[in-house]
Amino acid sequence: MSAIRLAIVRQKYNPHGGAERFVSRALDALAQQRALEVTLLARAWRQGAQGWRCETVDPPYLGRLARDAGFAYAARRRFAGFDLVQSHERIPGAAIFRAGDGVHATWLAQWAKSGGLAGRLRPRLSPYHRYLCRAEAEMFAHPALRTVICNSAMVRDDIATRFGVPQHKLALIYNGIDTSVFHPDLAAQRTGWRSDHAIPQQAPLLAYVGSGFARKGVAVALAAIAAHPGVYLALAGADKHALRYRREAERLGVAERVRFLGALADVKPLYGAADALILPTLYDPFPNVCIEALACGLPLFTSPQCGAAEWLHPGTNGWVADALDVAGHQANLGAWLAHRDDWPALRAAARATAEPYTLERMADELAALYRQILQ
Repeated sequence: MSAIRLAIVRQKYNPHGGAERFVSRALDALAQQRALEVTLLARAWRQGAQGWRCETVDPPYLGRLARDAGFAYAARRRFAGFDLVQSHERIPGAAIFRAGDGVHATWLAQWAKSGGLAGRLRPRLSPYHRYLCRAEAEMFAHPALRTVICNSAMVRDDIATRFGVPQHKLALIYNGIDTSVFHPDLAAQRTGWRSDHAIPQQAPLLAYVGSGFARKGVAVALAAIAAHPGVYLALAGADKHALRYRREAERLGVAERVRFLGALADVKPLYGAADALILPTLYDPFPNVCIEALACGLPLFTSPQCGAAEWLHPGTNGWVADALDVAGHQANLGAWLAHRDDWPALRAAARATAEPYTLERMADELAALYRQILQ
């Protein structure tokens, strides 16, 4: 059987984006499958190809609606040259859609909960959000769609309920990571990293990793540690409103215990220095940072709106509270702090949770899915 000509579609590259990190890892892993000939269709990609190639699809645009619609039109014209097309964008006509960004309509509903009247009106008034919701609905109803790859049961069940996609079209394939790189041995960097950032060696340290502070719950994380003197928080990520959150840390009286690190090219030293990861996100299908942190032996504090919550057993490898439930997150931190003697067991359970989800496993599951579709 000749190699399967597979196109992966992702419009843009963000070096700090979780979806882009997934695509980069998936491309490299899939390229090792001899039965696949992998091509990325993108406006631009800043990482070098390793056994796969990149075709540039970069039509001119003015504004984000024209950007997305123009890319969708131009990319769709390339689909005929491949045996299979796996889109990571909401483009009707691809055989496979990977719902790594979740359901846009669900994200807007979650956003409205924290945005007041403006949050409720935003989707109705924004041509861009109306376009995305329309493209999303058209894509799920398109006759060419064979399979939707979901990275969490949360997203799978949401798509089935909201769009009526039958179960046989919904494949649950969790993200994979290099578990030899994201490993509890990173704790060897703990002493040096903490010293460099003026964090006491024995102080409980929470890591936060992610851009988009409003969506991922930085305000709640700051309020959560305010109830627990002595707990430090290190925030890695970019946000154009970062100054607002610095001021919020000052208002809460926790500024001396918070480190705003900005976007980091390498988050592994932070994982090695931290004791847990906090991500009280409003909506996240299944963030890579959660798998990375678990693989490094960090228990998670997150929300039920995060796909990673389905891997957690409260008190064993993490805790869950609603994204907007400050008191709930404070209580969860209190439970964690009250059982410090159990932290080694928590770390071991976190590592065991992520250990099976290797890049090789993900690539094998994807390749098996492609063969099944073509047969």
